[in-house]
Amino acid sequence: MDQREILRQNRRVYDAMAAADSPLCRPAKDEELRDPLRTVDAAGWLGNSIKGRNLLCLAAGGGRQSSLYSAAGANVTVVDISGAMLELDRQVAAERGYSIRLFETSMDQLSMLRDGEFDIVIHPVSTCYLPRIQTVFSEVARVLRPDGIYVSQHKQPTSLQATLDPVHGSYQLDHRYYRDTPIPAAQSTSSNSRRLRESGAIEFLHRWEEIVGGICRAGFVIEDLSEPMHAKNDAPSGTFADRANFIAPYVRIKAKRKGQAIRNTSLWLAQS
Repeated sequence: MDQREILRQNRRVYDAMAAADSPLCRPAKDEELRDPLRTVDAAGWLGNSIKGRNLLCLAAGGGRQSSLYSAAGANVTVVDISGAMLELDRQVAAERGYSIRLFETSMDQLSMLRDGEFDIVIHPVSTCYLPRIQTVFSEVARVLRPDGIYVSQHKQPTSLQATLDPVHGSYQLDHRYYRDTPIPAAQSTSSNSRRLRESGAIEFLHRWEEIVGGICRAGFVIEDLSEPMHAKNDAPSGTFADRANFIAPYVRIKAKRKGQAIRNTSLWLAQS
């Protein structure tokens, strides 16, 4: 299967999710919009204010991300492969009076955006839908100004390797780490399957050297890293929160884009 068919299939999945009112396709609630920056940036990675900043929501359609960052005062652009997801952003913007730009394209194909156009790029979980991700990071570096902030979230490699449901009370590695083929379709029908794997989507495991190393090779310096907490000690066996006690599902990374000299040095080191 070539990348064009992968993109088409994953577009169909997210179009269907938007039509089905999936939890991932719902706009922010009124109470979240009252203090939008706290809602999206509890760690304070973006500072006290993003008012007037040019901000790209990358692979982030669905109405939630764009509404929160617009409410916080940013000039928002949204890129997503799903036209149905972008339609939700368009509807929310019209209802709340936000002015946003929308582009239907893959996260690694940003030719419509100018060099150094953005102060901030926000990139929720989505790199798992592409077989190769270095071009994504290179494109983000291109559209960010020097010292711009890139906040991305990814599925942990181990989470994609492991069983969705417990086996004799624990979770086991089910898939190879070193691979260039998609992760097999999820077999579980539990809530774990719905939260950890999008039904019908073609997903790829990316190793740490591809995620963290790839961000660095694109000319970024990583300033912080967190594993969003979803674990609950008293969670029933087999639930999403129980599995998170054993395997962190996501990693969130803050990186700063450096200038050309640093970029060239990073590329030289990667090729040495």
